[in-house]
Amino acid sequence: MQWNGIVANSLTYPFLLKACHCLKMVEMIHTQMEKNGFFSDIFVPNALIDNYSKFGALGVKAALRLFMVMGDRDVVSWNSMVGGLLRVGELREARKLFDEMPERNIVSWNSILNGYVKEGKLEEAFELFENMPQRNIVSWSTMVMGYSKACDMDMARALFDKMPIKTLVPWTIIISGYAEKGFAKEAIALCDQMLQDGFELNDGAIISILAACAESGSLAVGVKVHDSIERHKVRCSIAVCNALVNMYAKCGSLDRAWSVFNGMSKRDVVSWNVMLHSFAVHGHGKEALHVFKRMKKEGFNPDRVTFVGVLCACSHAGLIDEGIQCFYTMEKDYGVVPGIEHYGCMIDLLGRGGRLKEAFMLVHSMPFEPNAIIWGTLLGACRLHGATELAEKVRDHHKLDHSDPGNYSVLASIFAAAGDWDGVSTVRLRMKSIGVQKPSGASSIEIDNEVHEFTVFDRSHPNFDSIYQMVHRLAQDLKRVVHPKDATLLVEAMF
Repeated sequence: MQWNGIVANSLTYPFLLKACHCLKMVEMIHTQMEKNGFFSDIFVPNALIDNYSKFGALGVKAALRLFMVMGDRDVVSWNSMVGGLLRVGELREARKLFDEMPERNIVSWNSILNGYVKEGKLEEAFELFENMPQRNIVSWSTMVMGYSKACDMDMARALFDKMPIKTLVPWTIIISGYAEKGFAKEAIALCDQMLQDGFELNDGAIISILAACAESGSLAVGVKVHDSIERHKVRCSIAVCNALVNMYAKCGSLDRAWSVFNGMSKRDVVSWNVMLHSFAVHGHGKEALHVFKRMKKEGFNPDRVTFVGVLCACSHAGLIDEGIQCFYTMEKDYGVVPGIEHYGCMIDLLGRGGRLKEAFMLVHSMPFEPNAIIWGTLLGACRLHGATELAEKVRDHHKLDHSDPGNYSVLASIFAAAGDWDGVSTVRLRMKSIGVQKPSGASSIEIDNEVHEFTVFDRSHPNFDSIYQMVHRLAQDLKRVVHPKDATLLVEAMF
């Protein structure tokens, strides 16, 4: 443009700023704008503040310097600066600026409201919400989302019910909230109500709800959404089909996941990866490798995520040789350089297969520093095979995450299995001295469209008396079953 003698004006540079992909480019354009005297048009410095704020803490500092020297500021200037500070987590500074604003609009209030919600400070958020001179659908939706994320579904529902106007967004938030917490009945009832009120599910709503179902294992809600899609003859995009496959797989319904996958008219790499990972995590290694072969046959190039799935499948199914071959050919045949996640899968593969020395050698030959997850994986393999000496070497390595109580628990179990009670005592004392406690694991089960979660010694369930009576009865029945004398029933420890 400049070569052709066309002079830039105040409208040119904001469009250039949108094309910037690094802070240095924004600074260069800033210099040009200042040199050519375009700062008299407030639209220009406002655009600069907004674009600076997209490049992290350094960008926000540059935006703040510009903001402070601006002679004239309008509400957009203030909103852009408040938004920039919130983007880098500077809630206190953002609130200070918000309080200094000479005038505020709905965007100002919604920005600071969202900042408090993201920080989980719902009391402050609710106080702001109550003091808002006016509210719109964004204000209400933000609060509903905040309480949903905080697991306070009663408050989320109360606000949702009070909304003067509802769009598909708050409906999606509240249904996803119930689904994610395992309240399938409430989620299904709301889904029915939403459809009765004339709302149609779009891709964004479907994917959000299905993701929540996958997170909680709420199969009933996922099936309900799938039925609605088919009943209303919604044309499924690839992304929606991928979400359905993922939901069914994570809810344990592999047959349905496979059926949806095979019924897809078009697939992308994500589709193949989701199906491959689904078989892998459920221990169906051969089926996962079949999907991998079919993927290549149909002309799709495997990526980094694909190989994580393949290696995971080999590990869970004990296909050690196949996994090793895949690992050492992924770069040569497919141009995918192994990352730390692939090395982690390989160490898990070798560890599960009892090839601990090879796993330990691989850790030391990695082209980058092994992280705590790598050492934790190796420690778990040591426990599986009772390799006490190797476990001590892993323990002594400085990269083992000593803040992870799971590592201590595994190490104590290794020493206990080897009869090294001094070692067990040392580990337990170490845990006590630094205040580490291992959180109880949880199990969940879906009954009558409701997900129930349990932990060891859990007495929070309303029917815990009858549940423990049944567990006690099962323990007594198991004692009467013939089993090796040296076997230990873990259930006995509960009574």
